[in-house]
Amino acid sequence: MIPPSSYLTTWDFSVDPCDNIGPKFLGILCSSPSNNSKSRITTLELDGAGYDGFLPPRIGTLTELTSLDLSRNRFRGPLPDALKNLNKLTRLCLSGNFFTGGIWTWIYRLKKVERIDLSENCLSGRIPARISKLRRLTQLSLSKNEFSERIPNIYALQKLQILDLDSNMLIGSLPKLPPRLRTLRLSHNKLTGHITSLVNLDHLISVDVSDNWFTGPINRGILALPRLSHLNVSFNQFTKMEVNNYFGSGSRLRTLDAQRNHLRGHLPVKLVNFERLEVINLAHNQFTGQIPMAYGQRLGRPWRTLFLDYNFLSGRIPPEFGPVTVRIRGSLANNCLSCPLRIPLCRGQQRHASACHGMTDG
Repeated sequence: MIPPSSYLTTWDFSVDPCDNIGPKFLGILCSSPSNNSKSRITTLELDGAGYDGFLPPRIGTLTELTSLDLSRNRFRGPLPDALKNLNKLTRLCLSGNFFTGGIWTWIYRLKKVERIDLSENCLSGRIPARISKLRRLTQLSLSKNEFSERIPNIYALQKLQILDLDSNMLIGSLPKLPPRLRTLRLSHNKLTGHITSLVNLDHLISVDVSDNWFTGPINRGILALPRLSHLNVSFNQFTKMEVNNYFGSGSRLRTLDAQRNHLRGHLPVKLVNFERLEVINLAHNQFTGQIPMAYGQRLGRPWRTLFLDYNFLSGRIPPEFGPVTVRIRGSLANNCLSCPLRIPLCRGQQRHASACHGMTDG
């Protein structure tokens, strides 16, 4: 069933879409003919009306296409080889369908493509190394599929700004990544090793590597990236967070999520120097010692969210944690603190003394 409001209801299959003017053939744009040449379809963008079926090989006859968008529908089956004929494509968006199979090894033929979005399908296999030949690519989104094996070497994609490989089954360590990346999403995979190489990506604004098997330190150079606003390293196996003494001032970092790792030692005092930091989640780690007194001065100025629960913090809490006048989301529960229950952040029990023995220090 095609909804009455869908683009397809405006199509008249008895005529050439490029010979008609007006509100017909929504989603189709044609070239302007010059001399005696015939006008050709350059854009095919369907609305997300739930169109069902297979993508026919005849799609490959639309050789003047520069934009193909069939997102948010119910197309299924393998992607036809005929797509390799669309070598003028700059935009290929097939997300939110049920396409199966792998990415074609001939994808390198789409030399002009700038954006590829195949997310939210049922695609599998490895990401082909030849994808690195798409030198104009600025966005590559393959999230929520079933891709496996290692991420190929894509350093040659010098214009790539968005890399989204969330929710696949990728393994191995990080390859050398393109230098102009602004958004990096690798969460919900099986990636291993360190993330130290990210310190060389000065253009990064948002990083999400959560729910992997990364180890080692959260390097001080990562927190010092000049444009970084959002960092999610939660649900990994990091053991140390490094914060430089002098990098916080002027930082753009607003969100730091490092919950559910194996972070040890004292809470990093120098987080108070990150002047725009609003959301901090360090819960479910192995931090010990007291909560730094300087943390109290940041509550609400500008810290709005502070989760430190399920650690082994001890001693008294900073006095500013008591009469909080600004609404703060967070928790100090399940530590070894002297934390009065009348204080909102202290609600929830502390650990039993036996669990704290040997885990706390002055």
